[in-house]
Amino acid sequence: MPHFAKPAEGSWTEHYPELGTAPMSYEDSISPEYYELERKAVFERTWLNVGRVEQVPEPGGGHFTKEIAAVGTSAELLRDAADGTLRAFRGGGPTGPVPIRCEVWEGFVFVNLDDDAEPLATYLGTLAAGLEGYPFDRMTEVFRYRADIGSNWKLYMDAFAEFYHAPVLHAKQYVGNESRKLSSYGFEALHYQLDGPHGMVSSWGGMAPPKDLNMVKPIERVLRSGNFGPWDRPDIPGLDPLPPGLNPSGHKAWGIDSFVFFPNFMMVVWAPGWYLTYHYWPTAYNRHTFEGTLYFVPARTARDRVRQELAAVTFKEFALQDCNTLEATQTMLQSRVVTHFPLNDQEILLRHLHRTAARYVAASADRQPATPA
Repeated sequence: MPHFAKPAEGSWTEHYPELGTAPMSYEDSISPEYYELERKAVFERTWLNVGRVEQVPEPGGGHFTKEIAAVGTSAELLRDAADGTLRAFRGGGPTGPVPIRCEVWEGFVFVNLDDDAEPLATYLGTLAAGLEGYPFDRMTEVFRYRADIGSNWKLYMDAFAEFYHAPVLHAKQYVGNESRKLSSYGFEALHYQLDGPHGMVSSWGGMAPPKDLNMVKPIERVLRSGNFGPWDRPDIPGLDPLPPGLNPSGHKAWGIDSFVFFPNFMMVVWAPGWYLTYHYWPTAYNRHTFEGTLYFVPARTARDRVRQELAAVTFKEFALQDCNTLEATQTMLQSRVVTHFPLNDQEILLRHLHRTAARYVAASADRQPATPA
């Protein structure tokens, strides 16, 4: 019996039949030739989040640069001296900066190298619209991590696109009794949703404070913080009630929602009132740069600051455990000993990600002029 309600069709896979059920090939993650197609079809034609408005200096204060290795250039962001409007340029070219599309959603700055691309709000769709009103602008205490990972960019996204791995992979991050309980109970998410190229998963857990303080480690009990962030929710507008796109199932055990905005931007919103972003920037078919960023309401006391520090270093340990398997996964896939893999009902976001990338590659090929005979 499922722990939580399933769609009327009986499973999330059946709810989205267009995804199919066949074992999935990961050739798209190990082929240098496919990566070259992907660079142009995906990263030169989609909206890419390059940061937040707070990172761009005031007029006259310089510019903010974001390297985008997949397209062999950088995005240079600055504010117009006359009215402060954000402007973006493609840097590194032989003829100097070239203007590129730049739009902002809820303080997140996106660029697009395709002049014919649809507006950002249209591209981000209903999942982003459902987040509007969340107090992103109040969460300006930031912790950043960056790592060079020896795997295809989609493989790390796969690792964060489901939560059932947590009780097993992160078992030693929990106290013994809690780890054993989670492993025996199993995991199911509360809700999945797909919207165009994007998707989300909503999960239980992350409640603060936990029902039983013995579930967590002594330092977490003392500081009232841990992997789920500081336990005491900030007293700011926008957290109660939450925007309609959060906790879509309305479940009382809700703790976390994870959004995948294609191609390489993920956002994780936690019930205690903070959020994470992940970026996966490909640098080769088998390498990428991972960026994990934590956003909190600025600390008002030394204890608040220590709580945030504990959450940040705990996140780092979890992320290290997640990426520790990736290089071995890449090596295994490249051996091609096994070429197709079954995916379960909690892995629909994995199937959706690879399917979406393939659609962009196919569409790009259709747009190319025929090769002369």
